[in-house]
Amino acid sequence: MNILVLGGTGTVGSAVVAALVDRGASVTVLSRSPERTAQLPSGVGAVHGDLQAPKTIRSIFKGRDAVFLLNTVSPTEAQEGLMSVIGITEADVGRVVYLSVHQADQAPHLPHFGMKLPVEAAIRKSGIPYTILRPNSFIQNDLWFKDAMLQYGVYPQPIGNVGLSRVDVRDIAEAAAIALTEDGHEGATYNLVGPAAHTGESTARGWSEALGREVAYGGDDLDAWEAQMLQYMPAALVFDFRHMYDFFQRQGLEATEDDIARQTRLLGHGPRSFEDFARETAATWS
Repeated sequence: MNILVLGGTGTVGSAVVAALVDRGASVTVLSRSPERTAQLPSGVGAVHGDLQAPKTIRSIFKGRDAVFLLNTVSPTEAQEGLMSVIGITEADVGRVVYLSVHQADQAPHLPHFGMKLPVEAAIRKSGIPYTILRPNSFIQNDLWFKDAMLQYGVYPQPIGNVGLSRVDVRDIAEAAAIALTEDGHEGATYNLVGPAAHTGESTARGWSEALGREVAYGGDDLDAWEAQMLQYMPAALVFDFRHMYDFFQRQGLEATEDDIARQTRLLGHGPRSFEDFARETAATWS
């Protein structure tokens, strides 16, 4: 199969590329950055373009058997997603797998959630066979907090103490590869989750056990978090994420038993756990 992966140099996209290569697919990655595509695995093709540019939209989807559609979180995310759906439809692509977010319709006021809803709707109306993946928060995001935990003994992500059923990116990649290369998933929406909900406190305890040193939860103070993050991230993205964390602190983002059962049937194994990821990661850090 000739498969185009959008976002194929990022955390999820690179894992999807690897999973597709393992299945023997012919994979091409779209990126704005030639520097990033230079690091792609051997045999993986690259095209460069901008999803806001009609020239890109009119060219990159031609001749593709399938597309993995991942739009980077940004103020232009919805536009880039909708432009992509037009290109996919006009090119008569064989199937599309779209990366949305768990319970997107429960928080449409959040840009990170709400911008995915019109793209989902457009895909459903497109006539192209589709599968929608709705992952929970990525466990691998904790890699960003290595220095905070090792140097300062703090887990700084303010996810609150209701609970998130965080998902391992490898499970997302495996689900995407299955939906892109196998029949039987057309029209399906899968919630992708972890086996148990974790809070800020339980996550810090998990890292403490894995690292063999004390890691404390940094707490739920979103004013302090915002002030810190404005040093590193664009203000619009910090604003979006602040309100996402507020939603997590108030309502959580937990899986149902049916979510876990459907994912297990899809993958042929249970969800990977946060505890296993933490132990594996701590071993590489040591």
